[in-house]
Amino acid sequence: MKNIFIINGHELYPAISEGRLNATLAEMAEAFFVERGCEVKTTTMQDDWNIEEEVQKHMWADFILLQTPVNWMGVAWSCKKYMDVVYTAGLDGRLCDGDGRTRKDPSKQYGSGGTLTGKKYMLSLTFNAPKAAFDDPGQFLFQGKGVDELFLPAHMNFRFFNMEPVKTFVCYDVMKNPDVSSDFTRFDAHLRDVFSELS
Repeated sequence: MKNIFIINGHELYPAISEGRLNATLAEMAEAFFVERGCEVKTTTMQDDWNIEEEVQKHMWADFILLQTPVNWMGVAWSCKKYMDVVYTAGLDGRLCDGDGRTRKDPSKQYGSGGTLTGKKYMLSLTFNAPKAAFDDPGQFLFQGKGVDELFLPAHMNFRFFNMEPVKTFVCYDVMKNPDVSSDFTRFDAHLRDVFSELS
């Protein structure tokens, strides 16, 4: 796992969030991988990006890190647009070779046409929600559902390309009760744990 692609999915909301936490986490990840001899490419939603170059980055990468805040239970609109246009451009066999079905049996194997076999990905998410809001059936909103269940669509996007997940990282309660220094320590430990398995 020597080619690392980091996507920073933050969308700027000046009155709410300037994106410093996600930017710092993306920078920490880049430094972590560079120190270990990896080549790193990055894309940030706030910068200009080219569709064809982004498809090529996905093909080039051994490991993709999606660093993103959670906006209304998913990625921000600009990150969703990125997925829509980049992933659609890759339907020509570069990211997937169709949807996996055949004319002989069009009802089976939908989503099995991915061509990025052997590549891995990780979600790193920042939430306003506290940790206690998840996995507890008595909690109001998520009713016992975990973070990965909430982010099933993102996981399915990567699975559509036949990529494999590593454990998701989460920063909780980042607006009302932040503990940024602890988040950074946990993130570093998480990367060390993940990378030890990937090496």
